[in-house]
Amino acid sequence: MENLKDKILNKYQVTIHFEMDEKFMTLVPEHRVLINSLIEKNIIDSYAVSLESQRSWITINAVSKAEAKKILSKSPLFKYWVVEVDDIFVYDGQIYRLPVLQLN
Repeated sequence: MENLKDKILNKYQVTIHFEMDEKFMTLVPEHRVLINSLIEKNIIDSYAVSLESQRSWITINAVSKAEAKKILSKSPLFKYWVVEVDDIFVYDGQIYRLPVLQLN
């Protein structure tokens, strides 16, 4: 992860399926520290979790699918996950648009 700035990064959509138990919940604070760090380093663009479906979605910047998985394997929750990594061809959203012009 140290030399990611020197490499050309690809964008991946990671879908995680998980099952929770009591131990899982005790690991969440440590997991959040890792996720927050990766967001601050611009390695993770977005992170969402659904408790209803027990799925998470992460948009991550990495050299390869294997590298994306390696980065996420540092999470204490990794052993609870079934991970799917998909290459992203188009990534767009409201935050990439110019602000709406408002006349007074």
